Amino acid sequence: MLLPFRIRRWAHRLAGGWPVRRWAILLVVTVGTVAAATVSVLPAVSLMPDDSSANPARAAAARDLAGRLATLPVVVRSSDHSYERTAFGQSWSDDAQVLGAGNGCDTRNDILARDLADIRTAPSARCPTTVVAGEFRSPYSGEFVSFRRGRGSAEVQIDHIVPLSYAWDMGASTWTAIRRLDFANDPANLVAVDAASNQAKSDKEPARWMPRQSGFHCQYAMQFVAVSAAYGLAVDGRSRPVLDRALHRC
Repeated sequence: MLLPFRIRRWAHRLAGGWPVRRWAILLVVTVGTVAAATVSVLPAVSLMPDDSSANPARAAAARDLAGRLATLPVVVRSSDHSYERTAFGQSWSDDAQVLGAGNGCDTRNDILARDLADIRTAPSARCPTTVVAGEFRSPYSGEFVSFRRGRGSAEVQIDHIVPLSYAWDMGASTWTAIRRLDFANDPANLVAVDAASNQAKSDKEPARWMPRQSGFHCQYAMQFVAVSAAYGLAVDGRSRPVLDRALHRC
């Protein structure tokens, strides 16, 4: 695997009768071909009011990522409208060379199983443990969402934190097809969210869109920068200060 990401999930917990989504990851980020740098991100992310002042490990990781952000090339985002979703391969392919791939389940089901609480599964043609029910609070809006496979499936969507079309404009247009497939299915760049937030974000960069749930800005910025650095992407000039502010508030 060219770009190793090790991701670890904390258990879901209950608070006040409502499921609170706890999301923790360990990113091992290899940047460049000569020098390798390791960034360990160990946030315990809650959708309750931000408690980052009591989380020195996350604050330290955010400072490291702010330093990494400062090294990313800065460009003006000027899309040539050549982006097509098909350039990143089949949607939710299990054939990527990333963590969790090759397990017989499509990427969407992998992320639903990671991010939802109280899940129920059933076998299907796409996955022997297809998620058919679950619940969570969307990290983007803070809204509680109950997922049921079927007509309500679209209420929970999987977002690319670094949007695919943005990545295309920031350098992915020069990548191989295999690397784009990996990027599109890398769990470090994916999160389950409510449909309205995903549609509102679309392919917008941080300068034009940040999650409504301000307590998630730190984690969002950490993921955005870590993934961009790992894959050698540039950042647009308007988004760089937005990300930097979010990281320094962690």
